[in-house]
Amino acid sequence: MFILSLPKIEPVPGLSLEQLLARRRSIRDYTAQPLTLAQAAGLLWAAEGITAPPHLRTAPSAGALYPLQLYLVAGDVSGLVPGVYRHLPDQCAIDLLAEGDRRRDLAAAALGQSWLAEAPLILVFTARYARTTWKYHQRGIQYVHIEVGHAAQNALLMAVALNLGAAVVGAFNDERVAGVVGLNEEGTPLYLLPVGHPA
Repeated sequence: MFILSLPKIEPVPGLSLEQLLARRRSIRDYTAQPLTLAQAAGLLWAAEGITAPPHLRTAPSAGALYPLQLYLVAGDVSGLVPGVYRHLPDQCAIDLLAEGDRRRDLAAAALGQSWLAEAPLILVFTARYARTTWKYHQRGIQYVHIEVGHAAQNALLMAVALNLGAAVVGAFNDERVAGVVGLNEEGTPLYLLPVGHPA
């Protein structure tokens, strides 16, 4: 286990919320320019960062149970060894789980969508349903799906604020994505979100 603290999130000057919403588009074509660790940290914070102690976050969660687990698949991020990282929002840190560039593996798992491998990083949103269903039973599954939409939209808007391009991908083989990021049987992949500089 190698835990790396993330840089402090600095306010991003410029666009209003209305402008961010108007400019948000699905971008699937990226330049070769790497992302910075600060940009990666901003995306992670937007998706599930802590906004108030002890654990309130940027996205609402039914019962404040927070079933999502976010992974960062880094291929070309300055300051990061290529690999798979688990986001630790309570520590404002990431944990290196496996070294090596896994973007092509994710692209293959996403039914051969080769453009994913061109993004400097890919966020993988996963869920542990039991964190919500123990309280809300079957209805909890719907709550988890609502939550991942909130979290992904936050990351998409942060990408626009950082002058980056992003898209969401839901077409993939669950087992293959789980294998790439090293999920156990409790985790289920829900969304892939590649991010890069728009071409």
